Amino acid sequence: MSTFTIDPKLRSWIPYTDDTDFPIQNLPLGIFSVGDGSGRVGSVIGDQIIDLSCLPGLTEATGIPKSVLTKDTLNDLIALGRPVARSLRKYLAEVFSAQNQNRSSFVHCLLPIDQVKLHMPVHCGDYTDFYSSREHATNVGIMFRDPANALLPNWLHIPVGYHGRASSIVVSGTPIHRPSGQIVPKEGEAPVFAKSKQLDFELEMAFVLGKENKLGEPIPIEQTEDYIHGLLAFNDWSARDIQKWEYVPLGPFLGKNFGSTCSPWLVDLDALQPFRTKGPEQDPKPLDYLQQAGTHHYDIRLEVFLNGSRICRSNMKYLYWSMNQQLAHHTVNGCNMRVGDICASGTISGPDPDSYGSMLELAWKGTKPIRLSDGSTRVFLQDGDRLEIRAYAEGPGYRIGFGPCEGEILG
Repeated sequence: MSTFTIDPKLRSWIPYTDDTDFPIQNLPLGIFSVGDGSGRVGSVIGDQIIDLSCLPGLTEATGIPKSVLTKDTLNDLIALGRPVARSLRKYLAEVFSAQNQNRSSFVHCLLPIDQVKLHMPVHCGDYTDFYSSREHATNVGIMFRDPANALLPNWLHIPVGYHGRASSIVVSGTPIHRPSGQIVPKEGEAPVFAKSKQLDFELEMAFVLGKENKLGEPIPIEQTEDYIHGLLAFNDWSARDIQKWEYVPLGPFLGKNFGSTCSPWLVDLDALQPFRTKGPEQDPKPLDYLQQAGTHHYDIRLEVFLNGSRICRSNMKYLYWSMNQQLAHHTVNGCNMRVGDICASGTISGPDPDSYGSMLELAWKGTKPIRLSDGSTRVFLQDGDRLEIRAYAEGPGYRIGFGPCEGEILG
């Protein structure tokens, strides 16, 4: 896969601090609106939204019709293909570089980020959630099954996943209602209908499809990155007590489909190329269609904050199964993917207790309460709690971030 990355030494005439998620090396895509206006396509540098629909010379430089930039999703834009996406990032890097002296022609296209509303970046027709962290799967196996055989027999052979609910994926800042469902109060008792008492988060990353394959035509693992446009930070909210009762024999249902939260900015895969790294050694060796050479994981730092207290630090590189393997496995049976489809990683837990990516693990099934900075404790999420996931990759003097991925729990 060829790439287009922006010189890490390049600076913009738009001012920003070194710890911003959005230096000129990032240039993610998102959907924004002003007041009661309709959504349209934007990018961001520092704390300034770039209204792509009003940039002079953009269509001539990139071939992108202006009508695509006034849509309220990114689907039509990313469907134009990776070469077009690269020409757009190149154009933006040139226009907003500190070397550009013709700044007055572009200032009117900038808006302070606190004056706009951010929306779901893509229309997601289908959503798949994987279960690709060995540490997370092992922790869950220890808690709920046999500690000596924590991983199920298939886990080291296939990227396990389930088909989730696309309609309940919401953008950061959208409140999440505590779900109701069937819960078993105590082992051996009959189920009752009640609100979940074990509401949890799952620290995840997700990739967005920018290219389609036809029904019946698998995507070879060597070509998977041609189909992945970019990444989002992601939180797959989970009701553990509902999930525990329903997940046998067919897996997650009401314990998962009430809501998932994503970051508002779609970070181009090209922007993340400097942060490629090796993943864990895989033993046993995967079947041929899942074998990959080179570096296919990403050194993306992950943090979770609950009511302002940091409760977790993890990293995307801990995933056992890479995005490439996830997509190759997803389509090996001929499943057709569509532009805008979202595939999430599953909970990303690391090797240490403070890197566990869920309340279930951090509080170890309720036996080790988490103490917050205000002195309160949690084993699961309470009404009024605000949880935020932050994701970023750090380079020399800059970081590539995803913006907030947060939500407040409503009763």
